[in-house]
Amino acid sequence: MRYGAVGAEPGAASSVLLLLADGRFPAGGHTHSGGLEEAIAAGRVRDSEDLIAFLAGRLATTGQVEAAMAAAAWTAAPSIERLLALDAEAVARCPSPALREASRAQGRGLLRAARSIWPASSRGEVAPWPGLAGGLPHGPMHAIALGAVGRHVGLGALEVALAAAQASVSGPAWAATRLLAVSPFAVGHCLARLSTDVETVASTATGLVASGDGVPSLPAYSAPLMEIGAEDHARWEVRLFAS
Repeated sequence: MRYGAVGAEPGAASSVLLLLADGRFPAGGHTHSGGLEEAIAAGRVRDSEDLIAFLAGRLATTGQVEAAMAAAAWTAAPSIERLLALDAEAVARCPSPALREASRAQGRGLLRAARSIWPASSRGEVAPWPGLAGGLPHGPMHAIALGAVGRHVGLGALEVALAAAQASVSGPAWAATRLLAVSPFAVGHCLARLSTDVETVASTATGLVASGDGVPSLPAYSAPLMEIGAEDHARWEVRLFAS
């Protein structure tokens, strides 16, 4: 599969991007800790310095894959056939069943919210939700939903990649205020330290998609410890977060 030109992307975040990236956006992202809950329970994250290391590792693995998949989905939309094929590629890059379910749950939540908030496309394209829901009854992977929704509401490929990269660290970071009792100021400091890396990941991901080399050129990084931890976390009888 090959993708066409990414197209022009605005350099500044639009109000739509700010809305989509807002932690209060009703897509269910606040119910996921991105593996942080299990990492804290296992003793791998104990303070804010451990947290920044955890977030940096997540950005370098999950964040790069999510950003590239989101940008590729932006390019594939509005073709449902291409989005479904790309969803299969996203699944192949996520070996943990628990993480796949978490991603699909967030994808379903994003489509649900977008259907209500943006019923009409700013591009005059057919909305992707009916086709994605019909082809993927359990929901699309989150990055695929993000790319398709982002295009539908007028964002550029770089913007959806930026949203995906930022989400890979912001969700777990803010979960730390509940799980680790760190202050919101410490969390903000962690995210500020990673801001340049987030932008680099988004830019690199968009460039890979724009190159036209197709899926084989996109990242397929793995985080085995996080994947094993996700399977363990899914078996907990009591937990604060879904993942």
